[in-house]
Amino acid sequence: MSQSNAADPVILVTGVAGFIGYHVARRLLERGDRVVGLDNVNAYYDVRLKEARLAQLSPFERFRFVKLDLADRRGMRALFADHPVRCVVHLAAQAGVRYSLVNPHAYTDSNIEGFMNILEGCRLARVEHLVYASSSSVYGGNTHMPFSVHDNVDHPVSLYAASKKANELMAHCYAHLYKIPCTGLRFFTVYGPWGRPDMALFIFTRAILEGRPIEVFNYGRMQRDFTYIDDIAEGVVRALDRPAQPDPAWSGERPDPGTSSAPYRLYNIGNHQPVDLLRFIEVLEQALGKKAEKKLLPMQPGDVPATYADIDDLTRDMGFKPTTPIEVGIPRFVQWYREFYKV
Repeated sequence: MSQSNAADPVILVTGVAGFIGYHVARRLLERGDRVVGLDNVNAYYDVRLKEARLAQLSPFERFRFVKLDLADRRGMRALFADHPVRCVVHLAAQAGVRYSLVNPHAYTDSNIEGFMNILEGCRLARVEHLVYASSSSVYGGNTHMPFSVHDNVDHPVSLYAASKKANELMAHCYAHLYKIPCTGLRFFTVYGPWGRPDMALFIFTRAILEGRPIEVFNYGRMQRDFTYIDDIAEGVVRALDRPAQPDPAWSGERPDPGTSSAPYRLYNIGNHQPVDLLRFIEVLEQALGKKAEKKLLPMQPGDVPATYADIDDLTRDMGFKPTTPIEVGIPRFVQWYREFYKV
């Protein structure tokens, strides 16, 4: 890995050893951008998978990896001081709804304290654009479908969701005070090759191949807006290339949550095609050539029965919408899984 030339502006991608971070960094490197990737490579899930993703990025000459924790205030300050950071794609976070029930402090350390350090770095470096990951989980108790960025989202049902909502509020402050263009992206159930082992597709695949039963919550009566990783990465890069602008029509009399008088925007990135969980499992069974033994269980605390993204703003502003159906995405994941784990 070459060192960045001090004069060359870089895009900082946080969470670069993670699922989405790896795919976004790869896409930026393939089009010729200079990328500094940050990750603490923690043991929330198998470190070998994270290292394998990094090994895919290391041959790129314009890539530099920095192992650092977001919550390390001094280290983060030095990172921004040492590199000419032009834009930030902030994807590092403590993820997972269920884990937030047992280890809440991991979320305040990474998602609140860590995000604060990102915002301060952006302010001091006068970055041109901060794009950061929010989550469909911010819709919490909302039941009006499809979920719109123009809806109020003040009823989170997990600490993870609350931390992501807090990020949106913190970003708005910095967009307002310091005119830093900030774009928040609410991702909807991302899946695909190099995915996270704590997510349903990975868990189901492993269990079915090993002949173990799969746990199906809410007795299978779940719907998710499953979004393929390539569509997510495309959406992130398009958002990055289009810095947030103030909305001239924004009014404090009727405040729109999705825009602002500051350079601040929110977008959903979802497939806009909610899929029944049982259909998802069916497509996986076909891709694996093996039936699943299902263990039907009640709803988990902090979970929601359905997600469905309104992507009108994304389509209008980015000229793009996710289109990969699960019938295409799931077999691609299965092929990757078999090759990676030699199954």
